[in-house]
Amino acid sequence: MLELEDALERILAATPPPQPESLRLPDADRRVLGETITAPEDLPPFENSAVDGYAVRAADVAAARPEQPVRLRLVSRLAAGQFPTAPVGPGECARIFTGSPVPPGADAVVMQEVAQPDPAEPGCIVIRESVTPGENVRHRGEDVPRGRVLAQAGERLTPFKLALLSAAGVAQVRVGRRPRVALLATGSELCEPGAVSELPRGHIFESNRTALAALVARAGGVPWVLPLVPDAPDALATAMQRALNECDILVTSGGVSVGEFDYVKAVFEQLGGVLTFWKIAMKPGRPFLFGRRGGTLLFGLPGNPVSALVTFWLLVRPALWRWQGAREVAPPSCPGELAEPLVNDDARRHFVRVRVEANGCVVPAGRQASHLLHSLAASDGLVEVPPRTTLPKGARVRVLRWD
Repeated sequence: MLELEDALERILAATPPPQPESLRLPDADRRVLGETITAPEDLPPFENSAVDGYAVRAADVAAARPEQPVRLRLVSRLAAGQFPTAPVGPGECARIFTGSPVPPGADAVVMQEVAQPDPAEPGCIVIRESVTPGENVRHRGEDVPRGRVLAQAGERLTPFKLALLSAAGVAQVRVGRRPRVALLATGSELCEPGAVSELPRGHIFESNRTALAALVARAGGVPWVLPLVPDAPDALATAMQRALNECDILVTSGGVSVGEFDYVKAVFEQLGGVLTFWKIAMKPGRPFLFGRRGGTLLFGLPGNPVSALVTFWLLVRPALWRWQGAREVAPPSCPGELAEPLVNDDARRHFVRVRVEANGCVVPAGRQASHLLHSLAASDGLVEVPPRTTLPKGARVRVLRWD
């Protein structure tokens, strides 16, 4: 059995380089950037006002007080989008609004709350507070100077990063193409939810593809849910052949262990696939299969729901992000403190489903058997417990969080 790190290294080494495509910026959320983008101009591109008020020379209002106001002559009015043509000289001011360019000669902006037209002297403004040079002024390039890196190749784009790129005038970006991921579940005991009015005896409703489709989409892939396949080699071969021909990645669940009806491994090889490894030294999820046929990757997940979803999270999800060109593929994590001991008597490392309380305490999410979905649904993530190890109450741990 391979250790998890060895398995992941082999998977990432076999993952092909990203295939670039161009997207409009509004369509690029969560996509992986395929180019490094630098600021073409200063941001902001000119000095502008942070408030509604009056552009002044700070020295002219240094002595302004509520009981001893200063009067300045109003020489211009500048709306946002209107560029100044005349400077502000000594004893002068200009009406200005948030985002308006600061006129030459002015070096500060007085808020309108402390200034008002002089009713006794039309064309003059009464200033009742002083300002320092630069006060209420957004300086050219103070957000991002020209030439600074805005976003790097391999970075996942967020709404906030998209806002920054848009403010810099970027309209399109090159990103890694999303992989098409076929999801195939095998098992004669499986039924489609909603397909029968009464579940036949000995059957269960299939749930893996529903969760896997959501996880694939969260990892940037395009899920393609295939119909259920019974435990029959011919039916499995037909379904797998179609998927291998039409997708970038095939993820199966079930049929990868050592039982009499576990056909995925043999059928994959009959279809020309090459196995890279089988079985991982981890719990849950030991019967895990990885291989490839041409440029298509195969991930064979266990049939037990928790095993399938945990192995997807730790081994398939990183490959989906790497397929799109992401530099960082590890799951997000956070620190926590155990509220009770976690015990692993097994010779394999155990990934325990846990909840993270508001105070940072980490507790098991419930019973840990690999067929129990309730504790998975109640969990916030996983904590790794090494083989033959007890992590005591109060131990500091790192939680691999679902994102």
